[in-house]
Amino acid sequence: MTIQVNTDKNIESTENMETYVTEKIESGFKHFAEKITRVEVHITDQNAEKGGVDDIQCKIEARVEGLQPVLVESKNDTMHKALSDAINKMQAALRTVFGKMQEKHPNK
Repeated sequence: MTIQVNTDKNIESTENMETYVTEKIESGFKHFAEKITRVEVHITDQNAEKGGVDDIQCKIEARVEGLQPVLVESKNDTMHKALSDAINKMQAALRTVFGKMQEKHPNK
């Protein structure tokens, strides 16, 4: 599973931040890692230096071989909360996707 972390011009992408995001993604998706080929994480600050409630947005796109990409997004007041919420949403979405695959192909 390849993980790519992207930020906008308002969020400084540091090695520590990329390591943190990568570790959270690997931990959160470990049960799905064999089926996911790529994960892209996009973190943006919607209001730049103005701040505000729920101004940090985290989008996660997971690519599963043979399927359309699965995309979730979350907004919160910190990057950590937005990332955590998006991971939880993606886990739920992937459980649904893989559950439907299991129903169609019970022997796989």
